[in-house]
Amino acid sequence: MDATRTVTMTSAVTVDQRATTGAPRRGCAEGMTRGLRDLPGEERPRERLARCGAAALSTRELLAVLLGTGSCRRSVLDLAEDLAASGLRDLAGRTLPDLEQEHGLGRAKAARLLAAMELGGRAACEAVEAQRPSFRSPEDSARFLLPRYATRPVEVFGLLAVDVRHRLKREAVVSVGSLSGSVVHPREVFAEAIACRAAGVILFHNHPSGDPEPSEEDLALTRRLVAGGSLLGIEVLDHLILGAGRFVSLKTRGLV
Repeated sequence: MDATRTVTMTSAVTVDQRATTGAPRRGCAEGMTRGLRDLPGEERPRERLARCGAAALSTRELLAVLLGTGSCRRSVLDLAEDLAASGLRDLAGRTLPDLEQEHGLGRAKAARLLAAMELGGRAACEAVEAQRPSFRSPEDSARFLLPRYATRPVEVFGLLAVDVRHRLKREAVVSVGSLSGSVVHPREVFAEAIACRAAGVILFHNHPSGDPEPSEEDLALTRRLVAGGSLLGIEVLDHLILGAGRFVSLKTRGLV
């Protein structure tokens, strides 16, 4: 009789502990997977990737694969849809705190997303770097620069140092600033060009706002650098301002 009572009491304690500690976790697990469980097995993102390849998946599905799970309140597909809605270019420019606060992602998920975006950017860079690029037009320069710098969350100023045939000799960032600007010293710009014996330079910087229209400060700095390059025998070939998927060439506008 005592043994029976002991077993019963132990079971009751176990059930009570589950009610106060285990149940919420089980509820979270159900919330995390309910969206995927609603789909037929063969239509779930991971299974579709295995069957059809990554290229067959939508952006939402690829993000869902990266996230792995959802949260207590939202399925992984809902979280992925929110992230995809702003576009990959916007996502690439986010910081870790942005993703944690605005989308309710944990540190691990947010870090995984940013790492994947960075790997994608580096893959694009490696494809370009596989051959030594040359820059015959503003479009050539923009094609090279936009994937690298357009989505940076702060202003970055740099240059492409080229030879007499406009082939790349060196890519360099000379100043990293804030959301609204950066401090650029001509000596740092031309030190990079002199070090690699460049015949000319293509200047660039991004506007974190996404609007590539030049400011008065941009124009004044360009004039200073053109004058400095003339004294040194290093031609400033262009100055590109990079925005959200677009750019402005000061050479095209007759300002270089």
